[in-house]
Amino acid sequence: MALQETVTRRLDSVKHIILVLSGKGGVGKSSVSAQLALNLYASSPTARVGILDVDLTGPSIPRMMGVDDQGVHQSSDGWVPVYADGASARLACMSVGFLLKKKGDSVVWRGPKKNGMIRQFLSDVRWGDLDYLVIDTPPGTSDEHLSLMEHMAGVHSRLAAVVVTTPQAVALMDVMKCLSFTRAVNLPVLGLIENMSGYVCPCCGEVSNVFSTGGGEEMARREHLQFLGSLPVDTNLVTLLDSGELDGAQANSELPPTTPFGLLERYSRTPSAQLFQGIMDRILLGLTENRIATPIDSTA
Repeated sequence: MALQETVTRRLDSVKHIILVLSGKGGVGKSSVSAQLALNLYASSPTARVGILDVDLTGPSIPRMMGVDDQGVHQSSDGWVPVYADGASARLACMSVGFLLKKKGDSVVWRGPKKNGMIRQFLSDVRWGDLDYLVIDTPPGTSDEHLSLMEHMAGVHSRLAAVVVTTPQAVALMDVMKCLSFTRAVNLPVLGLIENMSGYVCPCCGEVSNVFSTGGGEEMARREHLQFLGSLPVDTNLVTLLDSGELDGAQANSELPPTTPFGLLERYSRTPSAQLFQGIMDRILLGLTENRIATPIDSTA
């Protein structure tokens, strides 16, 4: 109980906590988390956003946010997160990736140690006043998810989830297990995103459906969830999140800077950024108007 109270006090100044979930790996959940954090940051000149990476065995957020060469520091009030926007200090990042001695080190931990790490992230990080905390979770429903829900019981009213899938049938089957988890722990769902829904040609910008499409939207309808939108495979986004650079044509663009730091300015030029704006608008509407739902158990 004392630990839960500590977490509650630490997160007391966080207005909204959004868990990004997926039923299986490889659906682009971390890239969706990164885009969500960037769009929330850009939604207002005063918005304060945190992104917490609890994918302990595969931390990718530091690299995607362009801060994988940084480290966290200890202060009298706890760990100081890494700020992706530098001195503006409005986009805070935390990940086990910052704590590894070498980037290639593996994290070979059993459940209790994973639980302890998540507890520290929630209770010891000096998040400060945040409008949004985005939590990038591992695939599936495992120890990390249960630990999050247990430790954040005191702020449950501020929790909501975004579920990510791809159009393939196997991914949609695994998403059903993810939705079953949200029902079991009474976690409200803001909606579902269908990622990798087509492919954006880097030359002409045309979107081709290399996989099936529409499965995510149909599942959302069937489960009485908001369909947040579709995102195609975007090679410019992949390059940006992989290395912090765009291809030559994009990098030499004459477009004027429109954002406080380089990553967001470069991201704003990608096709994904334009598509994600509609998704973000629906998420914000869901948060402000409580347009969230706990999926109906269709097997009941």
